[in-house]
Amino acid sequence: MSTYAPTQTIDLLDRLVAFDTTSRNSNLELIDFIAGLLSAHDVPFRLSHNPDRTKANLHARIGPDVPGGVALSGHVDTVPVEGQAWTGDPFTLRRQDGKLLARGACDMKGFVAACLALVPELAARRLVRPVHLFITYDEEITCNGARRLIETLDDDWARPAVCVVGEPSSMQPILAHKGKLDLRARVRGRTGHSSTPALGVNAVQAAAEAIAWVAAEARRMATEGPFEDGFDPPCTTAHVGTVSGGTILNIIPDLAHFTMEFRTIPADDPHALFARLRDHIATTIEPAMHAVDPAAGFTYDVSAELPGMSLPPAHPLADLVRQLTGANHAGKVSYGTEGGFYQNAGIPTIICGPGDIAQAHKPDEFVTEEQMASCDRFLRRLIDRLTG
Repeated sequence: MSTYAPTQTIDLLDRLVAFDTTSRNSNLELIDFIAGLLSAHDVPFRLSHNPDRTKANLHARIGPDVPGGVALSGHVDTVPVEGQAWTGDPFTLRRQDGKLLARGACDMKGFVAACLALVPELAARRLVRPVHLFITYDEEITCNGARRLIETLDDDWARPAVCVVGEPSSMQPILAHKGKLDLRARVRGRTGHSSTPALGVNAVQAAAEAIAWVAAEARRMATEGPFEDGFDPPCTTAHVGTVSGGTILNIIPDLAHFTMEFRTIPADDPHALFARLRDHIATTIEPAMHAVDPAAGFTYDVSAELPGMSLPPAHPLADLVRQLTGANHAGKVSYGTEGGFYQNAGIPTIICGPGDIAQAHKPDEFVTEEQMASCDRFLRRLIDRLTG
């Protein structure tokens, strides 16, 4: 059994990572490249764009014109490389000691390359059910690409019966992941001289009080739960990632901002947790602010929301992926994917892809050739099932 990635897969990965599809950039050149590959094999596809048409999803369908089939889903946007200590060009694939290094090699152009490498064979086989390819934009920031693609699943041509999202899972089936709610909080105070603090409203201190509550809430959930085995950690988490405010020490700061997230197990509702935060601020922090300046207070913005995903362990898709990978069990992860969107759209979804999530987003990101070879075997076994 080979532990080396197929040559055609490495060649395609080399082409894909050469496109700088950091989420702030357009992905249209990469999408045009994939469209050309599909057109060469007479594979029909659809594009769906973001509002300013600088990015596109690609949805291809290979096989018979019948409902159902399986979707293989991957995003092609990546996180930035700035500030990271890369030992080579992030956008040139390097083959080194059994590793394939480049930005996006693990997360998740490796899976996309493996799927595209099989297009000629898929097009030539007599599939009894179609294979769909979902190639999306903006997974790393908003998941708006997946939202837009789902809007186009409006007929039998477009809607698969099940979906495999190839996020890095070390080729182990993942049945569930946590949901996520990202928030931005803006605190408006009232400025003044620091020698007379009672005449002003200190926005930084108000933000700090709210942040302290978030930390206490995180400790409460870690102690009281609810808990769900299989997740690490097994409870919902809360985290503040950035905070800013103030100008110089002797001026009462009138503006402050912080960003935070809730990562929720299925038993928790992120919007209910957000409501707890708002209620605490409204009853404990804002009254003193309003007493000085009624215009002071907090405003909020939900910057991103990813629904959780949970596939029943006895679902036929879970059984199939366990059989095809040879896995004895299926796990759960705390990171988010587009899988929850597909599942909420009525498409049972599982996560299974090459690479270790620990390598994602890091300098010298890599996927091993052994993982890519395992992915190729998995996809070929899946094709055999769709043929027979």
